[in-house]
Parts: sequence; C-alpha cells; structure tokens
Amino acid sequence: MNNNKRIIIVEDDKDFRESMVESLVLSGFDVTGVASALEFYRELATNKYLLAILDLGLPDQNGMVLTKYIRSNTDMRIIVLTAQSSLDSRITAYQAGADIYLLKPVDFSELAASIHSILGRLDYQFFVSQKGNDIEPDLLNKETREWQLIRSDRDLYSPKHEIIKLSSKEFDLIEALASSSSKIVARQDLLNTLGYSNNKYGNRSLDVLIYRLRKKKATGKTRIPIKTFHGSGYGFSAPIAIV
Repeated sequence: MNNNKRIIIVEDDKDFRESMVESLVLSGFDVTGVASALEFYRELATNKYLLAILDLGLPDQNGMVLTKYIRSNTDMRIIVLTAQSSLDSRITAYQAGADIYLLKPVDFSELAASIHSILGRLDYQFFVSQKGNDIEPDLLNKETREWQLIRSDRDLYSPKHEIIKLSSKEFDLIEALASSSSKIVARQDLLNTLGYSNNKYGNRSLDVLIYRLRKKKATGKTRIPIKTFHGSGYGFSAPIAIV
C-alpha cells in the first residue's frame, strides 16, 4: 500500500481536476485525481488517504452517497466542492459527513487553506507517526481515571478504556470542550469552531449534535459527561486528556 498519497480528488471535469491536482501539489500536498466514484473505490482498495475532495455531480454515483460511504467506512476527512449553492444542499452534505462545503469556482488558495485547517485538527504529525495508524498498545493499557480523546483515530475512551466512535463534528466539539482553559465553552465559540452560523439552522445543528453525543454510550453503557451551564455554555464534566 502506498501511504504517501494523502489527498484524493473525485471530479469528473478533467481540466478542473488536473488544475486542482497541479495547484495542490505545488502547495506541498500529495494528491491523486480520479474521475468517478468507481475509480475512487478502486483507489481506496489499494491506497490510504487522509482527505477526499468530492464533486457532488459525479457520472456514476451521487456525491452525497459517496460522502456517506466515506464517513461510515473510513477515517478520511471530506471537503465537498460543488456548484450546488442551496442551503438544503449544504445541510444535506454536512449531515452526510462533510467537514467543509466549498462552492465552484473555488480559489485554489482557499482550497489549500481549508485542507491545512482540516489536517491541522487531525494532528497530522501524530497521525503518520503511528505504525499502521494504530494506537500504541501501552497507551490503552495505562490505568487512568481520565477520559481520553484520541486524535489519530477520532475515538473517545472512557476511564475504563471503553471505546466510543465519533463523527468528525462530534470529535471537534469534544476537542473544543477538552482544550478549553476554562471549564465552560460559550455557545457562540462552539458555533464558530464547528462552522455553524449563529441562526436557527446553526443553533439547531449544535443542539442536535450535543443531543446525539449525550445519547451515545460506551461498550459498558458509560455516557459522555457533557454538561450544560445555562446561560453560559457547555463543559466536559470529567477529567479528559487529548492524546
């Protein structure tokens, strides 16, 4: 498996795809471009990627379906790049698992900045240092009273080492709570971190995300301790370490 290919672009417009590949390579990324969902699946069978850039209007499969597949079956982050500008399309893409939604025509410097932002949150250097992308065995064998947020796999471990799988947005929310120097993170700060607008749609998305996290259970039925501080914001009400 060639692990040097870190970004894959799925775009059926040949000229646009090749221009993106060239620009991102010049920006220092390792990039592969394919023209269809079928070519993407073939690439995925033999190569490992950190991030996928997807067009929604693919010739052989709806890009939303591909987005859902990637989110459910891989650790890749997702940038949707499309001419579809409607609010419904944006919401559907984020619900399917997109991390960032960009409109065509896109400035390639903005695209590169978006990739840097995503890979920065992944803690890229830690990710590639793990052999086979696995967590070191000693890490999970340590006795701890803390929750542990594992950046490389975007998993959350309870103090009993029970695992909770997180979506991209769920991980970003818990990371924001765990990284805060205070015990409370303001609602507006969470909206900004998650890329949600401060309107009824953005606030509803945040409420749904927090509700979904609170409903999640570890294998031993342990619930995630997210606390609401009414009028102030949210906090993680137990010790937590980011690893």
